[in-house]
Amino acid sequence: MNTPLKWFALISLYMVQGLPHGFFGQAMPVLLREQGVDLRSIGLMSLVALPWALKFIWAPVLDRVSIVPGEYRRSWILAMNHTAVLVLIGLSFVPLPWLTSDGVLAMALVLMAVNLLTSTQDIATDAVAVENLKPEERGLGNGIQVGGYRVGMVLAGGVLLSFFNYLGWQFSLLSVAALMFLGSLPLYFWKPRRHTKAEQGVWKQWSGFFRLDSPWLWLALIALYKFGDAFGTQMIRPYLSDLGVTLEQMGALLGIGGFLAGLSGALFGGWLTGRMPRAYALVLFLLFETVAMLGYSLISAGDMFTIWLAVIAEHVAGGMATAALFTVMMDRCREHSEGADYAFQSCVVIITGMVAGALSGYSATHIGYAGHFTVAAALCAAVISIVVMAQRRGLFLTLRFSH
Repeated sequence: MNTPLKWFALISLYMVQGLPHGFFGQAMPVLLREQGVDLRSIGLMSLVALPWALKFIWAPVLDRVSIVPGEYRRSWILAMNHTAVLVLIGLSFVPLPWLTSDGVLAMALVLMAVNLLTSTQDIATDAVAVENLKPEERGLGNGIQVGGYRVGMVLAGGVLLSFFNYLGWQFSLLSVAALMFLGSLPLYFWKPRRHTKAEQGVWKQWSGFFRLDSPWLWLALIALYKFGDAFGTQMIRPYLSDLGVTLEQMGALLGIGGFLAGLSGALFGGWLTGRMPRAYALVLFLLFETVAMLGYSLISAGDMFTIWLAVIAEHVAGGMATAALFTVMMDRCREHSEGADYAFQSCVVIITGMVAGALSGYSATHIGYAGHFTVAAALCAAVISIVVMAQRRGLFLTLRFSH
């Protein structure tokens, strides 16, 4: 099945998914602030990402409708990608000061449309990965998913922001659009496995997921597996700032060190997940996350060595755990319903992560940073019991491993 081209296409597509998130989620708040937009409005701009949390609602459509006859996955990916590219090109011709002259409503509506397009593309991209990766390839495939996404975020949210004063608004947006278009090109040369559309009604398709073995235990697993990580990491930047870490140091810590550590963790964790029983990988990476969270509670102001060590450890552990979780989520998808099943599970992860992040500030305020990261570590460790229960009920895919 053109294996090298398959991997290259998946890397490119997942990098594309990180580009708009990086530019609009990380760079845009800085640009809006420079335009004099108030902090409350900047905070509310995070709501433009709602399509990513709600994409499960329209995901079944992609399992049963093709834009081009017979081309279920590829036609959706290319249509959504190219439409988003056209929107970004159009947006580049509208000056940023004009977009923010009467608040951020106009900008928010455009970004909501971009997120609707890219989240729909993501449904089809994930479905392509589920359908075209063998069970033993899914670990590495999800390492590539996490890694490619991180590369896209850094390119658009870090590199382009660094050169924004030279490129300006228009050329920065055109650069994002060009990278998104280039990332879709491998799909013109690689033809994914043909999808057979879901025949049952939408309600039966949804209810079928809940008729799988132990559905509520499974939902508890995917909802809580990254909860402790999201709960803890939301406070890392404020914590480092309060420790006296400068913006330049934080850029090196998180923008370079954290990025490379997370990328390495995702790729290595994905590779390991494909070479050991799924439950073993899930438990092992939870233990790593637990230790990494405890590490944050032990660092002290001015000790840059331990700060670097804690940041690197947490990003490596987080990347490994994410790759393993996404792998078992793929394993859980039913044939003909890959788009809906994976989208639903990923939305559960996104929504619970948002809840964890929202609660984190209250925790750090009331019990302090050390207590907060200790609680985050305990939340990571607590999920091990859920993994064990899921393993005992046979919920994980069993692979044959050669020695």
